Amino acid sequence: MILLIASNKDVAGMTIIRQVLDHYPFKVTGTTFQKNPIYHAQVNKKEVTLIILNEETIEAQDLTENFTKPKLIVFVSRHSSASGKPTLSVHTPGNISSAEFGGLPKQVSISPATAMRDVLKALAFFKEGMELDYDVSYECTHHGPSLNAPTMFVELGSSEEQWRDSKAAEAVAHAAMSAIGKFEATNNKAVIGIGGTHYNQRFTRMTLEKNTIFGHIIAKYAVPMVDSEIIRHCVDMTLEKVGFAVLDWKGIKSADKPKLLKALEEAELPYKKI
Repeated sequence: MILLIASNKDVAGMTIIRQVLDHYPFKVTGTTFQKNPIYHAQVNKKEVTLIILNEETIEAQDLTENFTKPKLIVFVSRHSSASGKPTLSVHTPGNISSAEFGGLPKQVSISPATAMRDVLKALAFFKEGMELDYDVSYECTHHGPSLNAPTMFVELGSSEEQWRDSKAAEAVAHAAMSAIGKFEATNNKAVIGIGGTHYNQRFTRMTLEKNTIFGHIIAKYAVPMVDSEIIRHCVDMTLEKVGFAVLDWKGIKSADKPKLLKALEEAELPYKKI
């Protein structure tokens, strides 16, 4: 079972879900979750269950107690930023350090790196095809929930104008459903990204241009909290086998570099600087 999830507290999430229901063969099942109807569809022979939460998506820490052993969880949601820049993005949820916005401290969800690659490429494809004036980007691993299941957020942002943009929401819906339809076991090798901004354009370009498959991404601001334990945790919590870390070397503060390299050595994770 694959779960597709939005919150009825989230304008963007519900705008995306309306596009999903308009374009894909979901049917009401007659059952409910949190008093909201549950939908089901078969997409490319994948069993997909669509649910609507009454809580914010970042607070869905107990989700897998109600839906056991999902193969993949895809949250569609709003993205917010002070700049308000129109953005289509994808990331794995979880916390590198404290849990200020849902989830558990120093606990990340399992990163479905290949599925995130597929979403990123699909977002870029639909952005061009639909002539959307939006950026497409990976985001770093951040916010809750911290789930022991492959989980990703596909987001529409960064302000209310974009959250209500049905055309951009359609692009997000198609990108999410495209990745869901392709999802399967793979022998792909993934990498962990470290350094750079919250929206790492270097890592994004590496995927779009060179097909590098990123799982967890740790932004520059979180590097001071990184130790060998969290590196091992990010490796273990990646669906694919992690071959090495990619360091955005100029996107890491000089003062943080010695400790980071020591942590990578202790974690026995090779790295490449870009």
